[in-house]
Amino acid sequence: MSIFINSSSKVIVQGMTGSEGTKHTRRMLASGTKVVGGVTPGKGGQVVDIDGTSLPVFNTVSEAMAATGANVSVVFVPPKFAKAAVIDAIDAKMPLVVVITEGIPVHDSAYFYAYSLQKGTTQIIGPNCPGLISPEQSNVGIIPADITKRGPIGLVSKSGTLTYQMMYELRDIGFSTAVGIGGDPVIGTTHIDCLRAFQDDPDTTAIVMIGEIGGDAEERAAAFISEYVTKPVVGYVAGFTAPEGKTMGHAGAIVSGSSGTAQAKKDALEAAGVKVGQTPSETAQLMRDILGR
Repeated sequence: MSIFINSSSKVIVQGMTGSEGTKHTRRMLASGTKVVGGVTPGKGGQVVDIDGTSLPVFNTVSEAMAATGANVSVVFVPPKFAKAAVIDAIDAKMPLVVVITEGIPVHDSAYFYAYSLQKGTTQIIGPNCPGLISPEQSNVGIIPADITKRGPIGLVSKSGTLTYQMMYELRDIGFSTAVGIGGDPVIGTTHIDCLRAFQDDPDTTAIVMIGEIGGDAEERAAAFISEYVTKPVVGYVAGFTAPEGKTMGHAGAIVSGSSGTAQAKKDALEAAGVKVGQTPSETAQLMRDILGR
């Protein structure tokens, strides 16, 4: 089992004809993902050949879904066009939309996230995220497919690079699904959404949660873990040395006073019974200790 995507997922790529879209479509295909087409307004009717796979291009997501049966869309569209692309997917009632694009204005992200909630049929992951992978089943986004294998660990992370590092650190054990949720101030799928899904997934036996400074998502996740999650959770919070008041890395990673600090998040998680490492490697070792590996 896995969460959100599996070997049956049929993926379309919004922006497939652009350089980033083409490059990562090639990577997704190489890792076994069922990519079934692309969407670029104005280029409908074209066929793109990627390493021997012929992929049709459609003008809209609804056309692509009708022709291919796609149930996942991944968005590689420049920031100024991203809002329209996501709204197109929501209007088509696409079940899962993975928004890789970085630099989308917060107002645009807030708009399409609120619109998705209003419509009630589309789950958004991202924006500004690496996507998600269920190893050996499906890989939607930019996560390297060859650094881990299928296994019993669920991973949810705000940070793309720390997602990769944790997958590599625990590559001999493997993952059910790894989800990079993104670090922007407004995102669709949260730590809590992933924690709930991993708790409910019978083949996920333990969970790694990676957070970072800024906001209160990790504190809210800690409260959720206390109430709902019975599986062991280990955590890591990036940014213990970040100076107050300075944005670090992601747009959402800014500390104001004691709010949003790594220490406050660590304290909240530990109060919920989560073992928190001081480094990614120490966090991986905590998971090994739990699994006896």
